Amino acid sequence: MPIQITSESMQILSVIGATLIVHFTASIGLRHAHQIAERSHNVWDDALISAARRPLPLLIWLSGITFALNLLHLQNEAVLLAFATPARIIGAEICFAWFLFIFINELSRNIVADHKARDEEVDHTTIDGLSKVSRIVVIVITALAVMQTLGFNLSGVLAFGGIGGIAVGFAAKDLLANLFGGLMLHLDRPFKIGESVRSPDKQIEGKVEYIGWRQTIIRTPNMTPVYVPNSLFSSIVVETPTRMTNRRIREVIGLRYQDLSKMRDIVAEVKAMLNAHPDIDTDQTILVAFDQFADSSLNFFIHAFTRTTEFVRFHEVKQEVLLNVADIIARHGADIAFPTRTLHMHPAA
Repeated sequence: MPIQITSESMQILSVIGATLIVHFTASIGLRHAHQIAERSHNVWDDALISAARRPLPLLIWLSGITFALNLLHLQNEAVLLAFATPARIIGAEICFAWFLFIFINELSRNIVADHKARDEEVDHTTIDGLSKVSRIVVIVITALAVMQTLGFNLSGVLAFGGIGGIAVGFAAKDLLANLFGGLMLHLDRPFKIGESVRSPDKQIEGKVEYIGWRQTIIRTPNMTPVYVPNSLFSSIVVETPTRMTNRRIREVIGLRYQDLSKMRDIVAEVKAMLNAHPDIDTDQTILVAFDQFADSSLNFFIHAFTRTTEFVRFHEVKQEVLLNVADIIARHGADIAFPTRTLHMHPAA
């Protein structure tokens, strides 16, 4: 007995066949587009193609299947099949949000890789902050779009969200404080990933490894990770030594009291040495002056700035300067003082 295929069945088969053709065509198109994008240096096209590779086939099949179900609904008028159209819309919204999520991640990764390939400085903090904010915006907009598709009154939802937000704010004020603290770190940028920070208020010192929405990870000089809540940075003083323009040499050197007559010449020669030193920034203030009659020494101070801000090189320059000062003192026949006490003995009457 021959199988009879109705016109309605032919329509559904045509939809499935068209879906297969569109899926096959889209796969070939994405493959060719990926090959073309690999030959370019544009970070945008790579991100777009990578982001579309998974959501696009799902969207094609979701559209085809729900359209076929919609045809069945017109033929059979089944109540369950009435949800095919809303399901297609919600699925499209979720697929688009998925596409944006992947696109944001791929774009941020491509930007970092492109800067590193050209040996350019990468601002990880700004890229990471913009990526996080963009993902939050995608989540909020997608959630509102899905609720609107399901028939929820958005004005009522937003009003309920405002009341619920107050309750949540009281219950999780510390978490919200950390979230807003993280937002301020991304906007104000007092420091970024890879920079060194120091806080004299909380004795925090180290290199920033990660800036999250709740906490910041700082690696201390002894290589111990410290997890700092972001809300703390709104109430403490934070120094960023990495952004200094110069490092300062500030030293006090004491001579013996019997070397007072040699002080003027020593101070003048030390100042001349600093002005002639190639690693001392002469555009900054250079001071060498007799400063104090101390208990066991005549003190003069050195105030100068090195051109380098790199920690190891700074101490190399400082060591060279101090050794030059010691040579100058020795050439003048003077000596560096150390704590002494003189006892005067009166002869007995």
